[in-house]
Amino acid sequence: MSWHVLLIFFLSLGLGTTLTFASSHWLLAWMGLEINTLAIIPLMAKQHHPRAVEATTKYFLTQATAAAAILFASATNAWATGQWEISCLTDPTACTIAMTALALKIGLAPMHFWLPEVLQGVTLTTGLILSTWQKLAPFALILQVANNAHPHLLTALAVCSTLVGGWGGLNQTQLRKILAYSSIAHLGWMILVAQMAPQLTLLALITYIVMTAATFLTLIMVNSTKTITLASTWTKAPALSALTCLTLLSLGGLPPLTGFLPKWMILMEVTSQGFLLTATVIALTALLSLYFYLRLTYTMALTLSPHTSNSPAPWRVPTKLQTLPLSISITSATCLLPLAPTLLALVGWS
Repeated sequence: MSWHVLLIFFLSLGLGTTLTFASSHWLLAWMGLEINTLAIIPLMAKQHHPRAVEATTKYFLTQATAAAAILFASATNAWATGQWEISCLTDPTACTIAMTALALKIGLAPMHFWLPEVLQGVTLTTGLILSTWQKLAPFALILQVANNAHPHLLTALAVCSTLVGGWGGLNQTQLRKILAYSSIAHLGWMILVAQMAPQLTLLALITYIVMTAATFLTLIMVNSTKTITLASTWTKAPALSALTCLTLLSLGGLPPLTGFLPKWMILMEVTSQGFLLTATVIALTALLSLYFYLRLTYTMALTLSPHTSNSPAPWRVPTKLQTLPLSISITSATCLLPLAPTLLALVGWS
């Protein structure tokens, strides 16, 4: 694919997200989401492989269904209240439909079935875009709609997502599917406090994007898509392997890494609101996710002689990839916990 064409597609991605960010009208936000979807589809299908075409078709059908539901919800709200503004989504039925459609768009459980299959069928670079940039526009709408949504709906989506994200990744050997279930679990943490403390949802989204970007860039650097091929990473790039283990543990939420910060603050907020059972359940589901991160860490760092891997060792060819984005993302994914006092002061907690 020509770089001129790629530039047009990437500019369209930026345009769609920016249009959704800047819009206060449902039709403009819907147009931004559609531009986003139409711009990513050629990037997904550029391999001309049946698996990529299948993933692209699934993604298109899912996103088209979600967009149609969003348009229907906004039209229903306009019929009931006479308002097209996003902040005026006050009709209960329309708000529930819109929140469900946005959950389908980002892959919250139980509307998550498309996400692992789609990520498995595309390249690592396209998977990086799907897991990070494509979450921004729907979350901008979720943060505006969450105030009018039913709290039980948000809690049910959050708990279901953390459970599915933890259980689903346990028996996976494909790294893209593991990261898809990791995405589902993290989205559950974000949506839980979207109504109580939207600034924590934004913090969790930013840290998730940084950690996921670091993981995807590492997999692109070592050209690995299966768990078994990670075993030979240590002999090729020991420093990168050690930092990748820290990044995976940060995704799991272990202190003193960056990933512990949003989970800690979300649990503080949920318990301060009196939802002790919900806080206990999502804290326990984080252990499920931590298990498959530890399994990847074991494969990368501890699968050495005499516990050698059965996978053939790939050729060690010099890489031409830029390492600056990887360095910045890994540093951010592991070293930002000391900013916690500043963030606590900004949020207003003592």
